[in-house]
Amino acid sequence: MMNMTPSKTLCLILSSGLLSISALAQPSITGFSAASAAKQKQIEQQFDAGLSAERIGKNIKDMSAIPHHLGSPGSKAVAENILAQFKQYGWDAQIETYQVLFPTPKTRVLEMVSPGVFKALLKEPALKEDGTSNQEGQLPTYNCWSADGDVTAELVFVNYGVPADYETLEKLGISVKGKIVIAKYGRSWRGIKPKIAQEHGALGCIIYSDPQDDGYGAGDVYPKGAFKNEYGVQRGSIMDMVIYPGDPLTPNIGSTANAKRLDRLSAPNLLKIPVLPISYHDAKPLLEALEGPVAPAAWRGGLPFTYHVGPGKTKVHLKVDFNWILSIDLSRALAISL
Repeated sequence: MMNMTPSKTLCLILSSGLLSISALAQPSITGFSAASAAKQKQIEQQFDAGLSAERIGKNIKDMSAIPHHLGSPGSKAVAENILAQFKQYGWDAQIETYQVLFPTPKTRVLEMVSPGVFKALLKEPALKEDGTSNQEGQLPTYNCWSADGDVTAELVFVNYGVPADYETLEKLGISVKGKIVIAKYGRSWRGIKPKIAQEHGALGCIIYSDPQDDGYGAGDVYPKGAFKNEYGVQRGSIMDMVIYPGDPLTPNIGSTANAKRLDRLSAPNLLKIPVLPISYHDAKPLLEALEGPVAPAAWRGGLPFTYHVGPGKTKVHLKVDFNWILSIDLSRALAISL
């Protein structure tokens, strides 16, 4: 224990006291004076008092009750419901419409063609415990803004598909050029995985949720728990949003009907390789068939076999084809003025 002289003790007490006085003298909210902080706290308390967990829950349930992807009848219904509520509150509100590129799948095929034959299910079966799991109008499992593509190549497991994993592959003497890669979800935003695969010369990218990260290795699976069951698939965009977010064809401007648009194939935030998300049910036969080096310990997941990196005899056929259409965006375009 540090020895304290009387003079050092007195200095410490005085310093602590000054710090306490200084802290009390400071506004309690950064950027506000003492007087304005008190007023701000009053406004925040008034706002908090108006919140209702019951109303929030009802709104979430109402808005998610039917499929409501971009341009769908459900999307229009959600927008009109929100508009009606805003007007009920006395706000001046209207719907602003935009036309944005929103591809939906026409074709999705994933199959192993050697050494064995396997065709991926690419479907989440309905669950009796979830009444929304078998609704009409649901989109199939896919990664939005994947490129169209029809490729057949050897398969390589790239762990999470982040830059450090490609450094490990290089040390192992393995290249993904001309190959199809399979990566685990996690450790990065999903769009990073196909972007880096493309930069390394891969022809296509498959992404799956490993049960160790998001399945029975992490906890109870849906519908008993929150983690993915064997058929669960993570959907989502893989747009290169670092370049720019939003509609790929109208960078930095509103995507109105008369906006000047880029040609889709020249849009810099769209990748050039086909990408498809799958379940660990569909990933299992592909990974189990891989040869090559045993995967490093940190790469191994929760499936019941030894993980290998590849490549080797395991070849897969990946084909995706999309409807590249301009959809009317209603759901996120509400202009409100008080």
